[in-house]
Amino acid sequence: MRNAAVRSNLLVPEIREVMDIRQASDYLGISPDTLYKYASEGFVPAFKLGNRWRFKRSRLDEWMDRQSGMNVGEGVDTEQKKPVKAAL
Repeated sequence: MRNAAVRSNLLVPEIREVMDIRQASDYLGISPDTLYKYASEGFVPAFKLGNRWRFKRSRLDEWMDRQSGMNVGEGVDTEQKKPVKAAL
């Protein structure tokens, strides 16, 4: 029974509150390169710890909730098909 529990933990990655770029890109379903670009542009909520980007799962969840509440076409450059930073 214990071996089955250990094996099942290996198949399901642990989702931590603070994630590195690889963990966060897996969580969001995008490539690490794309996430790095979005973090650098301030499009996704992120912070730097030393010289490495870090992402709080709760902040990403809130951000995704706000993004999913947008009207169709709002926040997307229709010619380039990529997200654009919202005007403040």
